[in-house]
Amino acid sequence: MDYHQIGRSISTLMSDKHFHEAAYLADDRQDLLNAINSFLDCSIVLPPSEVGGEELLRSVARFQREMLRKREEQEVKLLAKEPKSPEDKALLTPFKPGDDPLKRTGRPFGGVIRDARRRYPKYLSDFKDAMNAQCMAAVIFIYFAALSPAITFGGLLGEKTDGLIGVSELIIATALQGVIFSIIGANPMLIVGFSGPVLVFEEAFFSFCTANGMEYLTGRVWIGFWLIIIVVLMVAFEGSFLVCYVSRFTQEIFAFLISLIFIYETFSKLGKESRCRATAPTRAPAKVRGEPNTALLSLVLMSGTFFIAFYLRKFKNSAFFPGRIRRVIGDFGVPIAILIMVLVDYSIRDIYSQKLSVPSGFSVTSPEKRGWVINPLGSDGQFPIWMMAASILPALLVFILIFMETQITSLIVSKKERMLVKGTGFHLDLMIIVTVGGISSLFGLPWLAAATVRSVTHVNALTVMSKAVAPGDKPRIQEVKEQRVTGLLVAILVDPTLFDHTYDVTQGQPCCCSCPQGCARSGGGGTCCGMLGNVRTLRMHLFTGIQMVCLAVLWAVMSTVASLAFPFVLILTVPIKMFLMQRIFTPREMQCLDADDAEPTFDEKEGQDEYTEMHMPV
Repeated sequence: MDYHQIGRSISTLMSDKHFHEAAYLADDRQDLLNAINSFLDCSIVLPPSEVGGEELLRSVARFQREMLRKREEQEVKLLAKEPKSPEDKALLTPFKPGDDPLKRTGRPFGGVIRDARRRYPKYLSDFKDAMNAQCMAAVIFIYFAALSPAITFGGLLGEKTDGLIGVSELIIATALQGVIFSIIGANPMLIVGFSGPVLVFEEAFFSFCTANGMEYLTGRVWIGFWLIIIVVLMVAFEGSFLVCYVSRFTQEIFAFLISLIFIYETFSKLGKESRCRATAPTRAPAKVRGEPNTALLSLVLMSGTFFIAFYLRKFKNSAFFPGRIRRVIGDFGVPIAILIMVLVDYSIRDIYSQKLSVPSGFSVTSPEKRGWVINPLGSDGQFPIWMMAASILPALLVFILIFMETQITSLIVSKKERMLVKGTGFHLDLMIIVTVGGISSLFGLPWLAAATVRSVTHVNALTVMSKAVAPGDKPRIQEVKEQRVTGLLVAILVDPTLFDHTYDVTQGQPCCCSCPQGCARSGGGGTCCGMLGNVRTLRMHLFTGIQMVCLAVLWAVMSTVASLAFPFVLILTVPIKMFLMQRIFTPREMQCLDADDAEPTFDEKEGQDEYTEMHMPV
């Protein structure tokens, strides 16, 4: 074999753009042969001849242009080939970029009606498309991704509200609202859950009610009523278009704030335990002992959970085991880490560690303080009338938080590179989430929103990447399994954790309660957005510095008595970007630094690395 001639032949083939793309996307030998045939059909072989000069070149060029034109016509015909049935046409017609879901129709509730007309005709396919092994694997993965934050934030919420709302209420809300949204939502790829900013509001509102002698849960009922009115007015006038003004500048501040709240609460609780040498019962029966080592044990449990989960996540890029096994270990890194450290805590029997407060069975966190139904007039019927009307202000703040997180998550999930074909539902999804949350206030359940990290993880788990990836080339998304079953099953599976009657013999509590809070606090996560562009490093640092100043102001407001107003301060980042930043940075710099599609998020890059690593030879 003449390797020199083979190299020349391959170089000639790869110089053609169509063959280049076909070769990278080929799945087998026949695909390569078809690509070679297509290349030869548009090639001209010149035998030895005495004819030459410009006349020969003109005739050859004219003939080749004709062949290339025919090839383009054939490609257009293949792309324009009509499906066999109207249902197939609806399924194969992608969500066109020109069909902007945030474009106003000019009619009352026009956006909601458009979302329903676009999504509900594909309702049956949402169940057909779920008949796939990848969907079943995603259910197991997302179940742990949804349960861990529910337990973690539930424990924090119980501390902030003196047990009025805790793990029990948050798990039930996650399950109930998740089932409803998965059934009727316009974009079931979203996963509803609790978030850090809402936790900050709950703490601030609880402090306000306590200081003014008002019932906290009753005040939440009236906030829920006003939430329903606000969201109906918002979708009636198609107010979701306002999310167009929420750029990466605000999105990154909001994402950083969510992560920072979680990290702060973790170390804050650890600091309190280190300062408090409380007397607490040990696992040994009939013994009470001071526990100065409780803080140290909590630190060990927290650090161990974090580092085990972190290195298991990195394990998928190692050289051990086949790619699929590494990916499974990496995906389930958090629950594996929590399980290991729970066993470590269980083996240490002479040191007390605080456990999550989860009642057995279908019960509220504090049965002695409240029931399942909250009286809108108060337990004594004396709730102030002025507060019923004034609740519109905190309701507006809650709505801002839910609006921001839900719509930003919808924007991230429905980015054009994900190639979603069934569309999205900014208006309809917002109305469903807020309305269900408002009604849940009557039962003392927390408000939820579309959780950014869990939703992006859900989409990544259902993304099918091209298996034929050339070294150095980015993997291409073939499709996303858009369906309702995974979110529905995850929501259904979350709730039975309350009915786990397998008791810990030493504590008399369900096994879910055996999870130390140090482990649970390390089991959460945040999101981090990347920001790159063709901008000088100093200018990039200036852009990031302004974001950090805004974040510091937000944190300062959250730490004062004015913490209830921090959603308004968050909204102020939008005009800061629109007016102040435009004066500091040039339009080209702003396009690079703040463009929505300038750089994939951390989760998207990680998903690309997963699939690239997964399909590379071991």
